[in-house]
Amino acid sequence: MKAFLRLIPVLALLGCAQVRGDVAATVALARSVYGPEATLSAVRSVRYVGTAETTLATPEGPRPFKAQIEIVFQVPFRQRMVVTLEDRVEVTALDDYEAWQRVVDPADPTRWRLTLLEIEQIKRLRATTWENLAFHRGLEQRGGRLEDLGDATVDGVRAHKIAFLHDNQIIFFRYFDRVTGRLLLTETDQGERIREEGELMASGIRFSRKVITTTRLPDGSDRVVAVTFDQITVNETFPATEFSLPPVGRP
Repeated sequence: MKAFLRLIPVLALLGCAQVRGDVAATVALARSVYGPEATLSAVRSVRYVGTAETTLATPEGPRPFKAQIEIVFQVPFRQRMVVTLEDRVEVTALDDYEAWQRVVDPADPTRWRLTLLEIEQIKRLRATTWENLAFHRGLEQRGGRLEDLGDATVDGVRAHKIAFLHDNQIIFFRYFDRVTGRLLLTETDQGERIREEGELMASGIRFSRKVITTTRLPDGSDRVVAVTFDQITVNETFPATEFSLPPVGRP
C-alpha cells in the first residue's frame, strides 16, 4: 500500500504530461496550417490593411458603417492601429508598457485629442499583439499558460478547445479542428465570438482574408464587425517612433 501511495504523485505528473502533450500536438498541427515552422518562427512583424464594416443603430434606423483600417504588430510588444473615418482618424498604439490613442480631425489637423490608456487596456493590447505574432506557441515563456479544455463541437466538427490564459482576466478560448488543426472559432473572456474566413498568402504564410467578430450587446442584440484584408505584409521594419508616445505639442 505504501508503495502505491508513493506512486500517486508520479501518476498525477504523468497525467499532466499527457494533457500538455495533447495540447502541444494540437498547437503544432494548427501551426502547420499557417505555414512551415521555420517561417513562422522568423516572423517579426505583420501589417494588415483592409476595411471594417458593421451596422450602427441610429434614431433613423440601422445604418451601414465602413472604415479603412491598418494594423501593425511588431515584436516584442508593439502595435499600431489606424482607423480612418469620414470625420476623424483614430490612432491607437502600444509601445511595450505604454499605450495611447490620438483622434485627429482630418479637415483640420490642429484639432486633436490624445489619451493615455489604462493598465488593463495595455494588458489587452499586449495580449492581442502576442496572439497575432506567435501563432499559438510560446505563451508559457511570456508568463501565461495553456489549459486543455477537451473536446467540443463547432458547426458539427469535432474540435479541441484550448484556453490561452494571458492572466486570469485575459483569456482566448480557441477551438481547433481535431483532424486538420484549422482554427474554427475563438471566444474571448469578454464574450466575443471570432470566426475567420478565406485565405490570403503572404511570405509563405496562410492568413485569413476576413475576420468576423460578434459581440452581444446589453440589450440582447448582436453587433457584428467584419474586417476584410486587402493586403498583408510580413517582416517589414517599423521605426520606434511609429509606436512611441507623440510629443504633446504636436498633432
